[in-house]
Amino acid sequence: MCGIFGYLNYLVERDRRFIMDTLVNGLSRLEYRGYDSAGFACDGDSEDSTLIIKQVGKVAALKKLVDEQQIDFNKTFISHCGMAHTRWATHGQPSQLNCHPHRSDVDNEFSIVHNGIITNYKEIKLLLGKKGYVFESDTDTECVAKLTKYIYDAQKDSPNFNFTTLVKAVAKELEGSFAFIFKSTHFPNEVVATRRGSPLLVGVKTAKKLKVDFVDVEFSNPVEAPSSTAKDANNFLAAADNSQPQLLHRSQSRAFLSEDGLPQPIEYFLASDAAAIVEHTKRVLYLEDDDIAHIADGELHIHRLRRDENGATPSAATRSIQTLEIELAEIMKGSFDHFMQKEIYEQPESVVNTMRGRVNFENHQVTLGGLRGYLNIIRRARRIVFIACGTSYHSCLATRGVFEELTEIPTQIDIASDFLDRRTPIFRDDVCVFVSQSGETADTILSMRYCLERGALCVGITNTVGSSISRESHCGVHINAGPEIGVASTKAYTSQYIALVMMAIQLSEDRVSTIERRKEIIDGLYRLPGHIKEVLSGAHNLQQLSSDTLAKEKSLLIMGRGYQSATCLEGALKIKEISYMHSEGILAGELKHGTLALVDENMPVILIMTKDSLYPKVQSALSQVTSRKGQPIIICNSGDENLINEFKTIPVPQTTDCLQGLVNIIPLQLLSYYLALLKGQDVDFPRNLAKSVTVE
Repeated sequence: MCGIFGYLNYLVERDRRFIMDTLVNGLSRLEYRGYDSAGFACDGDSEDSTLIIKQVGKVAALKKLVDEQQIDFNKTFISHCGMAHTRWATHGQPSQLNCHPHRSDVDNEFSIVHNGIITNYKEIKLLLGKKGYVFESDTDTECVAKLTKYIYDAQKDSPNFNFTTLVKAVAKELEGSFAFIFKSTHFPNEVVATRRGSPLLVGVKTAKKLKVDFVDVEFSNPVEAPSSTAKDANNFLAAADNSQPQLLHRSQSRAFLSEDGLPQPIEYFLASDAAAIVEHTKRVLYLEDDDIAHIADGELHIHRLRRDENGATPSAATRSIQTLEIELAEIMKGSFDHFMQKEIYEQPESVVNTMRGRVNFENHQVTLGGLRGYLNIIRRARRIVFIACGTSYHSCLATRGVFEELTEIPTQIDIASDFLDRRTPIFRDDVCVFVSQSGETADTILSMRYCLERGALCVGITNTVGSSISRESHCGVHINAGPEIGVASTKAYTSQYIALVMMAIQLSEDRVSTIERRKEIIDGLYRLPGHIKEVLSGAHNLQQLSSDTLAKEKSLLIMGRGYQSATCLEGALKIKEISYMHSEGILAGELKHGTLALVDENMPVILIMTKDSLYPKVQSALSQVTSRKGQPIIICNSGDENLINEFKTIPVPQTTDCLQGLVNIIPLQLLSYYLALLKGQDVDFPRNLAKSVTVE
């Protein structure tokens, strides 16, 4: 939810047009995270002024508003800082007043952009209201801007007071999840960023190579600073305690030293997602929870908000500067009309990338390097607990059967929010697997921390290097599906599915009894890209089916059982997300326990009836539907002539039973896409939804 982007240039001459275009284009890369309003703040004509431009609607509306401004676009800046935000509303309806950036007062002394939710904003607002502060928006974020000014006015004359200590004092008062960028007219050409529970990364662009590939974490007392291998034990600077000297240890960032000791030209990019940065630089640094990043005079300094204690995972003494592996072309639509369409058609390639270097098809072996060293622990587990949300939950459900079959370890699946609500018992001999495309899903992260506190081994399955789940879990697997921009997940689902199947295969490699079954599954994985291509080649038939049969309907039932029950749920979710058509995934074995009451000649039904051991039981469900005058559309195997001759069918290739769901989901993804187009919906940006859910 919400996208944050920031741009700073130091000793690099840029005109205002370039700066504004950079901010707006950065937002367009993040629009999948929120798209009901957008805005940015940049330096005004004087050093102590801030220009804020905001607009309701998508980023294109903001860009149009910028072009209409009566300002000097040719004014140049040697050093400058700006920040931008695209919103997904949580507090207050979309409006110019509720749009970010938010300001502390009419003079824009402090302006901020925020991703997340401040849960104690009402208390802060009540306190500041009694102090005479007047609020102009309905958001939780404006309270933080005004709190910043309140603390600044109270503490500005304190010894060693600076922008970093101010932000520390503000963050100390906040509860909830957040990623912030702070800008101030009192601290020109400086920004401070911090995060807790929401992603934020910093891109670095220089003409010369950096001296070292890390940034030191700086501490409030040099005596307490650990070695590079020690854990962080930072003191929080109590803003309210003016009797104690604020001894902030300041060292020149080693990464940014030049050969002659003079400052070097440099540009910084801050963003919620690497997709907004990759077109500018591939050198990025991921901030951790409670990091305070201060950028000034061309240098990046990282401080800690508080001492790591109370069982929290200690932070390292450095933050590494990593190289992004994604390419700009991967986050562009190319010849496709929509990102979702592109990502559906990328699946023959994305499933290969998930398996690349991990599956030896000749020797029938799977090697997941991220699990090396933990395999024996997982094999000895009392149970495996899968925890995820939405589409990721469905990928767990789809692979539970093969996990239980190959490993014979009791397996349970929980939706992350419900897992937390129940305060599920977790023990040290449990293995908890957390699946999230972004690696930043709030409920999933909170569930992981809950399990870490209880001593369970935590395994992360994510698509995002450097995400919270990938950093905080003990071990894990990157699915390597490539960037997924469309809000409705498609290729991430199939890649998560394959990653979990590969995990089950590797865990069972010590079992002689499963050798033939493992060979069968690995042979099925080898044929999978070809099977997906075959389904995609028949997309025009699905487009015709959508137009002729389903577009006029208001509701749809999708039925299946066994391995296909997850396919039904995921297909129904896609149709709901994108076309806004009511759709329900039904376990065919439960048909007579209520759902059959809905079936008549007017209720559209899709029945998944590919051949496996449960085929006769699904035939029974088909008979029940047709005897109630239902006219089902059947997803069946290409050679099933009896069904093809008698019913409307969607033929798909036959593969190994536990992999059949990977083939069957493709036509349902395409149907959801075509239904959305026929209904005139915005495919990539469905209403009320955003890609990465970083709040509970």
